Amino acid sequence: MPVLPGAEPYRHEGGEIGVLLCHGFTTSPHSLRPWAEHLAERGLTVSLPLLPGHGTRWEDMRLTGWQDWYAEVDRELRNLRDRSARVFVAGLSMGGTLALRLAAKHGDGVAGVLVVNPANKVHGLFAHTLPVSRHFVRTAPGIAGDIAKEGGVEVGYDRVPLHAAHSLRNFFRLVDGELPQVTQPLLLLRSARDHTVPSVDSARILSRVSSTDVSEIVLEQSYHVATLDHDADRIFEESMGFIDRLATGVGKEGTAARG
Repeated sequence: MPVLPGAEPYRHEGGEIGVLLCHGFTTSPHSLRPWAEHLAERGLTVSLPLLPGHGTRWEDMRLTGWQDWYAEVDRELRNLRDRSARVFVAGLSMGGTLALRLAAKHGDGVAGVLVVNPANKVHGLFAHTLPVSRHFVRTAPGIAGDIAKEGGVEVGYDRVPLHAAHSLRNFFRLVDGELPQVTQPLLLLRSARDHTVPSVDSARILSRVSSTDVSEIVLEQSYHVATLDHDADRIFEESMGFIDRLATGVGKEGTAARG
């Protein structure tokens, strides 16, 4: 199937510092493209892949699961490590969860982690019924496009395939158990008003990781897709500050900060 306009993957060959960006569930690289371009303009090597089953039609996603999505970003990370001196992983929503698992599994191969509104759990009655309901109901309403900015649009599916949602639920449970293996410096940015992922997910992640260099920033003007919202520029600037600090060897053994 052809890729939806705007959902194409993005890659840029820059300097010796690499960044892997991971998009969210049922969405596409479109939601992270401005972030990727900002990093590329500052000389970084950037990879923003399209996850399997995404960016075409929701029917394609029914045939994929978390193993496929994780395998894609794991492969991209290994490719980046082959040609970069240091590599950072980043992500939005489920993409943040993917980034955290990469950090847990690759250890010193990941220099730092940047996540925006990371997800940790499928919430509500919907989650409890998924194991059964997915066999009788194909889809649920879409979750893409939670943006406060007037006219903001996110390229993603208008339906959520329940087979994929069930796999996502299992993935969240798996990664929750692996969070103590995350030891790298962590920058977590979350929206004060998020209609897709509640703030308890960020709190859970922060309480579970073993990182000692941790920064949490609250985004007051954006909804879930903050990378396309009013706080996008702040996300980009904070990201570059975080990467610059670690890439130049300053503050590698930093202390926790909250702000």
